[in-house]
Amino acid sequence: MTKKYLVILWLCLYHYAHAQHHNFIIPDSLSTRDYNYFSKNIQYEEKDSIKERLYAYSWLTKAKREKNFAQKALAYKALIYTTNKKLQLSYADSMLTAAKRTADLELIGSAYMTKGIQHYDAKEKLEALENYMIADEYISKTTNHYLIHKIKYTIAQIKYTLEFYDDASLLFQECVKYFRKNNERAYLNSLHSLGLCYNRLGNYEACSQVNQQGLNEGLRVKNTEMQAYFLHSEGINQYFKHNYPDAIEKLTAVVAEMKKNHDFANETTAYFYIGKSYWAKKSHQKALAYLKKIDEAFQKQKYIRPDLREAYELLIEYYQQQNNKELELYYSSSLIKVDQQLHKDFKQLSGKILKEYDTKKLLQNQKNSEQYWIGVVSLMTLIIGLLGRRHFKNKRLFQELMHRIPEKVPSLVSYHSARENELDINPELIATILKNIEKFEYTKKYLEKDMTLAKLAILLNTNMKYASKIILHYRNKRTVDYINNLKIDHIIALLKNENKYRKYTNKALSDECGFGSTQNFTRAFNNRTGLSPTYFISRLRSQ
Repeated sequence: MTKKYLVILWLCLYHYAHAQHHNFIIPDSLSTRDYNYFSKNIQYEEKDSIKERLYAYSWLTKAKREKNFAQKALAYKALIYTTNKKLQLSYADSMLTAAKRTADLELIGSAYMTKGIQHYDAKEKLEALENYMIADEYISKTTNHYLIHKIKYTIAQIKYTLEFYDDASLLFQECVKYFRKNNERAYLNSLHSLGLCYNRLGNYEACSQVNQQGLNEGLRVKNTEMQAYFLHSEGINQYFKHNYPDAIEKLTAVVAEMKKNHDFANETTAYFYIGKSYWAKKSHQKALAYLKKIDEAFQKQKYIRPDLREAYELLIEYYQQQNNKELELYYSSSLIKVDQQLHKDFKQLSGKILKEYDTKKLLQNQKNSEQYWIGVVSLMTLIIGLLGRRHFKNKRLFQELMHRIPEKVPSLVSYHSARENELDINPELIATILKNIEKFEYTKKYLEKDMTLAKLAILLNTNMKYASKIILHYRNKRTVDYINNLKIDHIIALLKNENKYRKYTNKALSDECGFGSTQNFTRAFNNRTGLSPTYFISRLRSQ
């Protein structure tokens, strides 16, 4: 026992006294061991293990001495899992350099994938994707099905991050089918990711089924490491199913496990959906405490993703209603930074995965340093230009909207006779329908909730075919656009002329003009004006 501790103490002192390990001497007890022995004694789990590091250094030294580049690459991979995070990317680079000295496509592909994982863990998603794609190019040429599905899983993760949920779910389904018989933990991971995709696709029942399958399979294979994550997924799913108490209960129960695992990403996501659940229950004070944690995570860790962005919108709207200018300004300023971070994290990745992965047009050679920096400068110039262009465009559109004279709706009956022959409808019937359309517009029946073509046809005392035909002919619009434009013009007039409406939330404005959802309202507002309602209101307030 004393001898064992002396060896460990010697290794610690040697490690700190010599940052470079090229002069490392293999201890006598390990000098006759083969490569297989070293590999078996390393668990390949991320931890700063002194004992396993001794094996990894011995493995690397033996491979260097024997000029065995394949084993050298594998030894560097072992070092990644036995050392602290600060050195992991450096070892990944060394692994790749050694692998390239071999003709082993599997090893080179695996090295690129390992480097991609290190970048992903460091939140460098663009660099991670680039390495994943190169890895895929090598591994797809091999017959190693395990590696092929492992790289599919990593690409699927990126696709999920970019909200390409259909593509990601297909890849995860392949992974579930393969890993079920080949790797228990990878199987559970794939099930968990598939469930998340189903949730994002709105297939909440399928998500619940996959989560329950994951819980059952974890017990079957006696691996409970993923149990909390399936409960976390189901908690989020229950929020979307409007079972808010159940969502709060499940997510609150797993927060401690996320903290224990130092998984701030899933911890933050749990806080967000707990907050959203309380918000949906009208418990705004309870919700605020959780929604604010999204900003805390962003300020500390720079962690954000598109769905979490809504926390800022809710906070801004809340403090607008409370007339708390200080906090409204704070969260508005933070939201600008969040949008910049999201643009950086997701837009570049989106373009790369669409143009390079999906079309399989991978770069064959790395760009030299000069080309890289030219690209960076060009990209920054483009971003600044786009932001500036958007600013001036929005400013111009606002001024045009403010000076826009309300559209005078011409009398339909006055000119229908000259055009009625173009329609295969009885002229007298056309005249009747046109009078009803004028009445519909004058009485503002279009403000009724969820006004559809079917409802409109009833009000016009005709069928849907004739209604849509006549509106298209005499208003030059599809029925949906016709109704939406009337609603939006109504709300614009209210915002221009009455201050109280400028204090309304988007949801309240949506209800005011009869839209079925806030999303439909904001989309229709943007289609009609080129602006978001939030921007339009903020400019009105500034004036």
